[in-house]
Order: sequence, then structure tokens, then C-alpha cells
Amino acid sequence: MDTTVSAAGPARPVLEAPDIARVLTRIAHEIVERAKGADDVVLLGIPTRGIFLARRLAAKLADITGATVPVGSLDITMYRDDLRLRPARALARTEIPGEGIDGRLVVLVDDVLFSGRTIRAALDALNDIGRPRAVQLAVLVDRGHRELPIRADYVGKNLPTSLRETVKVQLTEEDGRDSVLLGARPADGQ
Repeated sequence: MDTTVSAAGPARPVLEAPDIARVLTRIAHEIVERAKGADDVVLLGIPTRGIFLARRLAAKLADITGATVPVGSLDITMYRDDLRLRPARALARTEIPGEGIDGRLVVLVDDVLFSGRTIRAALDALNDIGRPRAVQLAVLVDRGHRELPIRADYVGKNLPTSLRETVKVQLTEEDGRDSVLLGARPADGQ
């Protein structure tokens, strides 16, 4: 499979499938430790790849605790602060598990944490759905460059980057392979 992220040159893999599996196992153990189990945990993935990561985390939590952890998805499209700046994007589905989120520990799951604006939108969307006991954030990659005071509770890999670089997460469910690629941003800034 081609690993090109942009026309600016080939991307360099920073995580491969075994690494991703290992960091998700570690994050699952950290969630169990901090939550003292997984009884009231609900995982909500942010489309697209956050949903797949949330499902994988739920499977790992089930392996660790023997309990089924509810998984859903949280579409943030209409809560984004850049709707007027970018082309319209298709709405994804928000699926809240049957037990709901009120009084539960909600762990938002996303692939890359960058400016923090996606997570701000997710918090706004979550506020319209219910009132969790607490909200935590799990990300596969934290690349820095925050524009808002948002911090992940669980990080697979801290990956310091320049603004001239891109981080591309590939997951088998969407892309046919698992990897995290670091590449140069195209000269035109796209």
C-alpha cells in the first residue's frame, strides 16, 4: 500500500500495527486503573477513526475486566467552529448506548489530538445529550499545537510535530492497514 501522505514526499511510519495494539492495551489498563474497574464506563468514538479505536478499546476492556463496556459514536459535525470556513461534510451518526451517559464516566476516543477544537465540539455535543459524571479523553496520538486548554487523559503516543507536518492514522477497518504516518504538508497548505 502507498504510504504517501502528500505530494511533498513519502510519509514515515511512526507506529505500526503491533505498536497500535500495544498502546491500546496500555490505555485500556490505564482506564481500568483510574476508573477502578469499568462498571460505569461508556466509550464514545469521534468519527471516523475514533469509532474504530473505541470498539477496539471496548474489546480490550472486556478482556481485562470480563465486563461488556458500552460503545457508541458522537458526531460533532454541527458543533464545529469551522463550518463556514470549510466545504460541507457529511453528517456521521451519533449512537449513544442504551444505558445512556447520565451519571456515567464517558471516555471520548479520537485518533489525533491537535488544536483541541474537535474535542471542544465533542464536549458541546455531549452537553446536548446528557450529563455524565465525568468526561475523559483517550487519543492514539497527541501531536501538540493546542489552541484550547484541552489535555488528553490517555495518550498512545506523544508525537511532537511541526506545523509543516501531517499525521495520518490508518486503521484496518477504514484503510486496510494499521499505521500512523508522519509526512510533510504540501506547499499549498492543504
